[in-house]
Formats: sequence, structure tokens, C-alpha cells
Amino acid sequence: MATQTALITGASRGLGLALARELAQQNWRLIINARGAEALEDARKELAKWTEVIAIAGDVTDLEHRKALTHAAKEIGGLDAVINNAGILGPSPQPELLNYPLDVLTDVYRANVIAPLGVLQALQHTLKSGARVINITSDAAREAYPGWGGYGSSKAALEQLSNVLAAEHPDWRIYWVDPGDMRTQMHREAFPFEDISDRPLPETSVPGFIELIKNNYPSGRYAARELRAAPAN
Repeated sequence: MATQTALITGASRGLGLALARELAQQNWRLIINARGAEALEDARKELAKWTEVIAIAGDVTDLEHRKALTHAAKEIGGLDAVINNAGILGPSPQPELLNYPLDVLTDVYRANVIAPLGVLQALQHTLKSGARVINITSDAAREAYPGWGGYGSSKAALEQLSNVLAAEHPDWRIYWVDPGDMRTQMHREAFPFEDISDRPLPETSVPGFIELIKNNYPSGRYAARELRAAPAN
């Protein structure tokens, strides 16, 4: 079987790095992104033990950086999967909506909604037929948690964006996936006054993502930790 290639944004830590590790060990070639160059280089060195890795530091909200990702995808021969994992929480602790700074809310939407679409717009001609597109969502997109209006509404917008993309591109499999609560830096920022050591590590959610990538599930919304028991169509 020809080697497959995935692009993962926000891959220097947390869920992005956990997914990159698993795909690398399954012989996928990787293009990885993160804003922090040093942490990204550490991730590249680790992943290079198993596979070919191209690491490009930068911010996916930046047009020139998205062009650099596209150039790498073309050079490597196209993409079998894109995982839009990069995103931001917003203020910590999170404010209620009537106290939410609108300039900061704009930044949250730019990172969590516009940038993932921008990545796909830039990469569209490098995606192979049947490519998997995974956008990371959250239960906050559907549940009305006080204080989560900014982040949650941005993920709700990402879900509808994904839903429409799936209708417009039936030749791809487009998934918006809730990984569940995880013990990550973002979750620590979301709960700055709580002990989150009881949350599962991101690796707990990885098998569900791999199930979507490897099998032929229809486009749609999925909860990663429920997929191992779900039959593929």
C-alpha cells in the first residue's frame, strides 16, 4: 500500500501530538504545524523516529502560513487527511457573554472558524478523492454552559460550516469530532481554579479518530470515545 499523508494543525502538544504519534507509528507521512517553533521541532524529532515529517511553524490565521502548508502538501504529493486541530480558548477564566470583549471574541472566531476554512480553501486542490477532513469540535457547541459562550459558539459555527462542506463535497469524508474532556493545557486554562487531573489523557480519544480515518463512515458529527463500539457503514 502506498504511504498515506496527513496534515495536522496544532500538533506540538495535546490531542494534535497524540494523533500525530499514532499516525506516524502507522507509517503515515506527516505535515505538522504549531505556533511555537521550539515545541514543534521537539515534536518533529520525536515523530521522525517513525516516519517522514515536515514541520512548519506558524499561525493558521495567517494567509502566508497557509500558503506554506499548501506548498508542502503539493511537494509531498497530496493529502489523504487534514486534521484541523489548532484553535484557541479565549480569555481564562472565561467571561459571561455580556462581559466578553468583542475584539477578543473576534480573535476566537478567526482562529476557530475562519482559519480552519482558510486551511481547507488553501489545500483543496491537494486533497485526494476520498480524503478525510476532521474538524475538532466540542460539546460546548451544543450545550449552554455558562461562561462558554465565546468558545462554544465558535465551535457551533465550525460544526455548521463542516455540515455544509460535507454537502458540497461528497467526494470527501468530512467529520466534526468531539474528543471529550481531556487533560490538556487548553482544559487547564478553561478551569484555572480546578484540579483536572481526573480528566483522561488525549490518547484516550485517539482510537476513535483512527476509526474514522481508516474506515468509511459517512460524513457527520461524531464523539471520538463512542466510535470504538459503533459499526462502520
